Amino acid sequence: MHELGIVTHVMKTIEDLAPENHIARVGSVTLEIGEVSGIVTDQFLDCWNYFRKKRPLFRDAELKIETVPAVTYCESCGRTYPTVRCGRICPHCGSSETYLLTGNRCVIKEIEAESGPAEAVTPPADAPPATR
Repeated sequence: MHELGIVTHVMKTIEDLAPENHIARVGSVTLEIGEVSGIVTDQFLDCWNYFRKKRPLFRDAELKIETVPAVTYCESCGRTYPTVRCGRICPHCGSSETYLLTGNRCVIKEIEAESGPAEAVTPPADAPPATR
């Protein structure tokens, strides 16, 4: 199940960006997932819901998934076509000289977040207690 690794990678990437972007809490993450990326979205959502509870930055974060259609380009006739429906053979000319243009990636499209301090500041052990 590679969904587990991808979820943890996405969360780690956002956690690494959080301090410099003053992110205190993530409200939602929108991912573009390619139609032929190999990611099983139901399993991906299960992994997301499991790990978000264990990472404070994501505790209430919603995952939004946008599916990117797989499109293949034919070098012989110069046309494109839907990959899933037609496969590697061009439906226009019958050529196998084709390659995938889109639909095999997973990309962080958008992060909705609340801003806050760049990082928690912990006073030194010998600092006097704060007064009000």
